[in-house]
Amino acid sequence: MVEFVTSVPATVCEYLVPPVRRHLGYLFHYNSNITELQDEAKKLGDKRQSLQLRVEEAERKGDEILPDVRNWLTSADDIFQEVEKFIEDEKNAKKSCFFKLCPNLISRHRLSRQAKKKAEDVKKSQGGGDFQAISHRPPPPGAGSAALPGGYEAFDSRNPELEKIMESLRCDDVKMIGVWGMGGVGKTTLVKQVARLAKQENLFATEIYIDVSWTRDSDSKKLEEGIAKIQQHIADMLGFKFKGKGETTRAAELMKRLQQKEKEPEKEKELKKGKILIILDDIWMEINLEEVGIPSKDDQTICKVVLVSRNEHLLRKGMGTQKCFPIRHLQEKEDWRLFTKTAGDSVEGNNELRPIAIEVVKKCGGLPIAIVTVANALKDESVDVWKNALHELRTSAPTSIYGVEENVYACLELSYNRLKDDKVKSLFLLCGCLSYYGDISMDVLLARAMGLDFFDDIKLLEQARHKLVALVRTLKASSLLLDGEDDGDASRVGTSRLLFMDAEDNKSVRMHDLVRDVARNIASKDPHRFVVREDVPLEKWSEIDESKFISLYCKVVHKLPHRLVCPKLQFFLLQNNSHSLNVPDNFFEGMNQLKVLALSGIHFTTIPSTLQSLSNIQTLCLERCKLEDIVVITELKKLQILSMVGSSIQQLPQEMARLTNLRLLDLHDCRKLKVIPRNILSNMSRLECLFMKSSFSQWAAEENNDGESNACLSELNHLHHLTTIEVEIPNVKLVPEEDKFFQNLTSYAIFIGNFEWQGKIYKRSKTLRLQTGDGSLLFRNGMGKLLEKIEELVLMGLKDNIICNYEKNASTRSLFCPSMPGSFHNLKYLFISDYGNVFISNEDGVLFGEKISFPNLEKLELKQLPKLKKIWPHQLPLNSFSNLGILRMVDCPLGPNLIPGHLMQSFKNLKKIEVKNCPVLEHVFDLGGYDTNGETLPKLEILNFHNLKYLSIR
Repeated sequence: MVEFVTSVPATVCEYLVPPVRRHLGYLFHYNSNITELQDEAKKLGDKRQSLQLRVEEAERKGDEILPDVRNWLTSADDIFQEVEKFIEDEKNAKKSCFFKLCPNLISRHRLSRQAKKKAEDVKKSQGGGDFQAISHRPPPPGAGSAALPGGYEAFDSRNPELEKIMESLRCDDVKMIGVWGMGGVGKTTLVKQVARLAKQENLFATEIYIDVSWTRDSDSKKLEEGIAKIQQHIADMLGFKFKGKGETTRAAELMKRLQQKEKEPEKEKELKKGKILIILDDIWMEINLEEVGIPSKDDQTICKVVLVSRNEHLLRKGMGTQKCFPIRHLQEKEDWRLFTKTAGDSVEGNNELRPIAIEVVKKCGGLPIAIVTVANALKDESVDVWKNALHELRTSAPTSIYGVEENVYACLELSYNRLKDDKVKSLFLLCGCLSYYGDISMDVLLARAMGLDFFDDIKLLEQARHKLVALVRTLKASSLLLDGEDDGDASRVGTSRLLFMDAEDNKSVRMHDLVRDVARNIASKDPHRFVVREDVPLEKWSEIDESKFISLYCKVVHKLPHRLVCPKLQFFLLQNNSHSLNVPDNFFEGMNQLKVLALSGIHFTTIPSTLQSLSNIQTLCLERCKLEDIVVITELKKLQILSMVGSSIQQLPQEMARLTNLRLLDLHDCRKLKVIPRNILSNMSRLECLFMKSSFSQWAAEENNDGESNACLSELNHLHHLTTIEVEIPNVKLVPEEDKFFQNLTSYAIFIGNFEWQGKIYKRSKTLRLQTGDGSLLFRNGMGKLLEKIEELVLMGLKDNIICNYEKNASTRSLFCPSMPGSFHNLKYLFISDYGNVFISNEDGVLFGEKISFPNLEKLELKQLPKLKKIWPHQLPLNSFSNLGILRMVDCPLGPNLIPGHLMQSFKNLKKIEVKNCPVLEHVFDLGGYDTNGETLPKLEILNFHNLKYLSIR
């Protein structure tokens, strides 16, 4: 056996291999890499010869060969000659090595590496030789191309999607392609460029572009007229006349023309060899293309269809597109380039005008229709006109900018008008009201929407969450909402992110600035009467306001009106950055219909007494507020959601037990909260969500029942609807023996022990972090239910005879064994640290048993486990660790092997290995028993080794 050893200094050493497969795999797969290169070279030669025969035939017919074809043939010749020379050199290298009796490892590594690289190059070259058309041919008589005006402006941010669309057009298997994006983003311009490029590449004999914006009108007569126009347009472009007059007859004739049937006469097939591209732009409703006469399901069709819409769902689900590509707004610098091109170069050279123009462009938000409209309106205007335009754009009221309302606002408002569901429309307007400072957290949106009875037909908060995600996706698909840039990091200050931790791209949303302006413009009119105001001076408040929704942002205003009479008001939001702002005691007196009240950043000396008169309020948010006595809110009997995130509250009043309808209580980041009287929580019988991270943790012991002590955890057993919790428990002894409340949890972040803030950062919706010497909690029934669903598990410093993978002694407790209550099938992150305590005490020192599988584990971290000798058992269960991407070990006397050879193929997704201070480790990979026919850690990219005596690959 050949041993390949690399010395590693005792000091920190970092060995990066991107990817490692090019170092280990080259030695292991030398012969297979050479054979693969020879096979691929033969395929390339065959393809080159086949194409050359087609070229010679085309030249005999007098056709002109396309430049791309000639370039590929030349390139293929060069590659083929290079491979032949390499194979000859490899044979000579073998002869100089005593007929393989003493192989030169360095030479084998180099040759294998070169062979692998050349094989990949040959494969790529083969793909480039798939030409449908190889020469210029005249179009069929009477056929032509749609008139496609020039003027396309190429932008780097658009090029990737443009190329993907072109690739789909080149692919024979793709017949239906969708292109979607918000109104005015440039979809039409882009698909017309697609048609031009397709023409340049001779992908089709005919390119047909048709505007079908009439589909926004549901009138049956107009739909019939529209379909007839599509049929006639296609017929005209293809140079044939309909024999029949009825829609159905014409559809059948058109279908026959666009299909290629096997049984048709050869002459007819010859007429149909030219493929056809049909672009239907601005589609608003589902159209049955088969009824029009366009074959969309027939594999033998000679046409491809590109559909363009603002609605992704319409394209994917309604029209059944195989590929769908989003068109986003322009990036920075691209919008400036388009603006100056339209407004004139004088903007660049005018030092007074340029900074104003830059701000104007920013307010256009990368939307081409807005950029061009505003640039044309301001072209050659004075500086004063520019300044006024900027002011109007900032205040969302650009009434004096020519074309903005007619072109931009009307364009975007049309998308809103086409929404079919009233709840979707209401949610859109609510987002416009909330979209002020960047992203809108989905948790915030849920609390506001529930208070406004958006989900009055839904009983459970969990179901309301699902409904909200569905509504949001509808708005995104309609190009009216965007993904938020907030990644849902649970360490950020604000409302808890736990409810939407698993919502993929739906942790937060945001609105394009112009879409938000349109939303507010729509909402300001009857019957909605949304009002969004900033720093309204006292004298500008009207005595009576008929608005239903008010969002108020205070930065410098210090006074509010003594009494605000809003008899129809349902929603009141006050964001405050001024510590001196005072809320008068009678302020809420005239808001009897109020359902949602959200106050942020207010320093209350006392909460206004008139707040208790808000008998219809369902959502109350007092976030980042200075709070002392809050007894007044306990009179709000209909209250369902109460959030005091980040407030300075120190004690909850006993009277809060009256809030029996409360479904969500968010006390996240209430760091001063020390007192929650006993029996408050147990009386909140409808509570579904409880968030207390970085907040109250002074839980009383179960035996302390003097009636004056703090709440104890056993109270949670009375909350039969509780499904979501964030909680900190300083000592495992505070957890009651009867832990029924664990069993119903569907989302949880539970911290038992004393964690610093870094230790409370989590990324998954089912998280348990245990930092205590007593591990018996893990073997209780309630905790067992949690472990069955757990996704993130941190175990630190456990004692109490907790061992791993060992069950000979029934008196010991075994972790990661069949007798363990949890199955760990959903576990994605596992961190174990012993800090010198007895944790792994089985005879073999093996961490995992052979019968417990970890099919979804993505990251494994082991730290300071003095008893650890082996991580893996001799045999792994099927698919166990198949998703493991990161393996990290620190201060573990692991030895002698990190990954045995016979298990290497189980770690097909392993990307990174990090080992620190493991002095007994002898071999990273022991290749004894390794199957050379399989892949060797195909995704491994990084190896980090620190403070090891030596490192070897055996």
